[in-house]
Amino acid sequence: MSLKIIVLAKQVPDTRNVGKDAMTAEGTVNRAALPAIFNPEDLNALEQALQLKEQNPGTTISLLTMGPPRAAEIIREGLFRGADGGVLLTDRAFAGADTLATSYALACAVKAMGEFDLILGGRQAIDGDTAQVGPQVAEKLNIAQVTYAEKIEKIENGESTIKRRLERGVEVVKAKLPLVVTVNGTADECRPRNAKLIQKYKYAKTNSEKQNIDVSEQALYEKRPYLNLTEWSVKDVEADLEQVGLSGSPTKVKRIENVIFQAKESKQISDSDNDSEELVKELIANHTIG
Repeated sequence: MSLKIIVLAKQVPDTRNVGKDAMTAEGTVNRAALPAIFNPEDLNALEQALQLKEQNPGTTISLLTMGPPRAAEIIREGLFRGADGGVLLTDRAFAGADTLATSYALACAVKAMGEFDLILGGRQAIDGDTAQVGPQVAEKLNIAQVTYAEKIEKIENGESTIKRRLERGVEVVKAKLPLVVTVNGTADECRPRNAKLIQKYKYAKTNSEKQNIDVSEQALYEKRPYLNLTEWSVKDVEADLEQVGLSGSPTKVKRIENVIFQAKESKQISDSDNDSEELVKELIANHTIG
């Protein structure tokens, strides 16, 4: 059966390069000061979607992301790997959203996108680590959800079979469509970009990105409509301004502290079994382990 799949993807700051300017005075992430990347577990989710597309001819994949205009790069990255399109939610009113406001905005966008069978997303984003957005989207859409997915094994007759990776083992569950699935980082890594798709979509842009192009470039977008990336505002998804951005975010950051770990003392041991055994005993005695 053919499927209509939406992949929730987020452009996140690269937390491997966090510096003193990483946070604003208001307690939100200063995204302009950090390199931006495709959230790792969202890439795992995209790969699951691409595998389903291969298994089910006629399947379409649309990415949905929320962020500043530069977040359109996430949609292009998806197109380079085999997605069919995408929507960028970008509006100053969305800024500063916590998980509640983010899931509300995404749910409004999903409704505006029309019918779907499956929504996939990463378990959590590395700039928050809450794992709340996917489940909250499911609740707002009033549909079932499966979390901690490692493999969507098959979809037949409107029912999915999904392997979940849990703390104490693995379980296989079945769930009927429509469905929200959040995917673990232990799932298959996303395939690399496809050279032909890069050539096809490298000039794909949103309206915001096309504001400064000249007349000759504009003709390219009229000739090749697939290069026009969809860009929606709060008004386009008919969202309530009181429920988006900072206005719709009950979570507030009270204080930010930079914690720097410093080694006060060190101990060197040899690679002998006796020294290793003595170290383990010491760590158990001072309750570092055990």
